[in-house]
Order: sequence, then structure tokens, then C-alpha cells
Amino acid sequence: MSTPTDRKFLGRLSLPERRFLTDALRTETVGGVLLLVAAVVALIWANTFHGSYESVSDFHIGPASLHLDLSVQHWAADGLLAIFFFVAGIELKRELVAGELRDPKAAALPVVAAICGMATPALVYLLVNAVGGGSTDGWAVPTATDIAFALAVLAVIGTSLPSALRAFLLTLAVVDDLFAILIIAVFFTDSLNFAALGGAVAGLALFWFLLRKEVRGWYVYVPLALVIWGLMYNSGVHATIAGVAMGLMLRCSIREGEEHSPGEHIEHLVRPISAGLAVPLFALFSAGVSVSGGALGDVFTQPVTLGVVLGLVVGKAFGIFGGTWLAARFTKAELNPELSWPDVFAVATLAGIGFTVSLLIGELAFKGDEALADEVKAAVLVGSLIAALCATVLLKLRVRKYQALVTEENRDDDHDGIPDVYEEGTAAYHLRMAEICERKAAEHRERARLASAPSDEADRPA
Repeated sequence: MSTPTDRKFLGRLSLPERRFLTDALRTETVGGVLLLVAAVVALIWANTFHGSYESVSDFHIGPASLHLDLSVQHWAADGLLAIFFFVAGIELKRELVAGELRDPKAAALPVVAAICGMATPALVYLLVNAVGGGSTDGWAVPTATDIAFALAVLAVIGTSLPSALRAFLLTLAVVDDLFAILIIAVFFTDSLNFAALGGAVAGLALFWFLLRKEVRGWYVYVPLALVIWGLMYNSGVHATIAGVAMGLMLRCSIREGEEHSPGEHIEHLVRPISAGLAVPLFALFSAGVSVSGGALGDVFTQPVTLGVVLGLVVGKAFGIFGGTWLAARFTKAELNPELSWPDVFAVATLAGIGFTVSLLIGELAFKGDEALADEVKAAVLVGSLIAALCATVLLKLRVRKYQALVTEENRDDDHDGIPDVYEEGTAAYHLRMAEICERKAAEHRERARLASAPSDEADRPA
């Protein structure tokens, strides 16, 4: 049994955890590539046909009687991102009951790393704006990490991270999403409609009750989810919170006779919609900012935008790395000998890609100033691009080592669908057990022989 002094940081995952991670990240990678494409299309569209882009983004649709006559851009930010946060809620629940966060000792490292990786960018932003006399309203913009965008960068540069590093990145993003949700709920709720909020809470209670009674059928839950979302939107609390709350209510533990929990099953169904449709459409209608030489120059000269860039590039990298190193030192967790601290720093740099949630928080933080909101969006794009380039350089320096580790992880010489490293571990375990059993049996035979020796001596003739 492992103890705090021999726990491995970034050690080998269990086989079920590794399979889940592979399946989840495969979808996120495809979604990340679509996200990149959507962002590029948005930039080209907004800078080539700005009038048509504005017309489509500002086109209003929806029932005005329910206060849902929203622009297309608004629907993408409040409506489609609720699906993204619903998946984030399921991921968080699963991590808490079956993943890295279920064990407080094992969770200490990624949780501390994520907290430091959010606090440090915020401090960098506040410091830059305190010195430069800028607005402090955007302190939360550089705190977020976009896992899909980060995985898309890995796919584009052709670097496969070992599963332990990928799991660390995913766990960071899950904890990051949790705190981003709290930031949105606490700091970007201006006024409350208690009647609508009460209705949303009642709807969530009914949602929870139906889940506990194991009522099945999408035709029950989808209409109820839409009602909850509409009430949450009208309450003044950001509507994406409804998605998170419903995701957290799903059961993610496996019962006897089940291959997958209901939460995992629903996540498997909804994740492609989130990664392949909801997030790219949000990017399409949020990343379309006018970019010119002067605008790019302003990113590095205005305190608000410079704070966002430095927060993403410097704050994220040093915050996550410093938090991880300190947590590992004080918990006495040993780093996997196959990896090194520069690998952790490279992943921390990759986490500086804060796209989806950073754009959303930027819109919320500067809601009354569209010009400044667009400048902040440009800063998010620039900061994410710089972080991606820095991570590319750092990861490419170790690409051969990573390729060797990934090849060894995936080696399956007997073609039975189970990587050989797991079977070798199982065989070694059974061999040790057999050796222990044989040794105990030999000791038992020796004790029996010695116990019978005196009677044999007594039976001998004088």
C-alpha cells in the first residue's frame, strides 16, 4: 500500500482511467481543431466582410414575451455554452467520485496547481493595471484554461503527450472550469430576480428527484433543462450555471451490472455536441474582432490588454509550475522518474491558452464598453497564440522522449487490446504472489517435519 512518502506524481494511470481519458481527449482534440478553424473563419469574416459579420452576430431571435429575444452572439454565449458547462459539470462530478480528485492526497497537487494557475494571472493583471492606471474589471479574464484549444495545438504540431501529462492537463482544466464557474456566478451577477431564481431552483430540484427515481427518457429531461435554463437566464445569474448544476447532479459511480455510469453515458452522447458544435459556434461569433497593425500594437501598450497577455503567458506558466512544485515538496510526492520538471513547465505553458471561457469572461467584464471588450478579445487571442508558440518550442525539445513513452504505453504485442505494460505488471504481481505462496507452503512443510521429529526419535529402538 502506498504512503504519502512514496506516491508518484504523474505516474501511470489505471487501465480504466487511461481508456476513459483516451476516449474523452479524442473528442476534445477533434473539437479543438474545429475551434481553431472557427476562430480563423471569424477573424477573416470580421476583417474582410465586417458589415455582414456584425449583421449576423446582432440578428435577434427568440420569444420576446419570455425575455429571450436575444442576438445570435448572445445565444451562442448564454445558450450553447450551457452545453459546454453541462459537460464540465459531469467531468467535475466524475473526477470527484472516480477520478483524480476522489483521493484528497492525490487531488492536492492538481487542485493547488489550478488555484495558483488562476490566482497568479489575476495578480499579474492587477499589478500591470495598478502600475499603468488601467481598469481592474478584467482581472478574471486570464484565469481560464481552454483544454480543447490546447489539445488542438498538440494535434497541429504533432506532439503526443504521455497519458500522465495529458491527465494532469485535463484535471487542471476541470478544476479551472469549477473556479471559473464560481467567478462567473459570484462576480458577474448584477441583480437578481428572486421569482425566476426560485423557479430555476425548483426545476433543479425536480431534475434531481427524477434522476434519483431513475426516470428515463430524453423527452423528459431536455424540455425540463430548457425551462431551467430560461428561468436561470431571467434570474440574473449567468445561464451557463444551470448547465453546471445539472451536470453535477448526474450519477457518475458504477453500480453492479453496469459497464458505464449514467453520467459517463450521457457525457459520451453530449460531449461531441459540445466540442463539435456549441464551442466552435461560440468562437465563430465571439472571436471576430477587427485586427490591424495599430490594434495589435495597442495590445502591448494598453494596461488592460497587456495585463491579459502577460497573465496568460507568464502568470499561467509560473503559477501552475510554482504551485505544483510547492505542493509536491510539501506532500513529499515523488515525480515520475520517466518525466522531469521541465515537462511540467511545458504543460503549464500550454495551459496559458485561455480561449473559450476567457472570451466569455471578457464579454461579461466589459459589457458596457464594446470597444474595450473587443480589445480584450484581441488580447486573449494574442496571449493564447504566444502561449501556444512557447509551449510548442518547449514540447518539441522533448518530442523524441514523449514519442518513446507513448509508444511503450501503447505497445500491444499480443494484440489483445490491453497495452503490454499493464499485463506485464499483472504478470509480475501474480508471479510474486506465487513465490510468496510457495515460500509459505515450504515453511509449513518444514514446521510439520520438525513437529513430527521427536515422535520419530521416541519410536526408534534403544
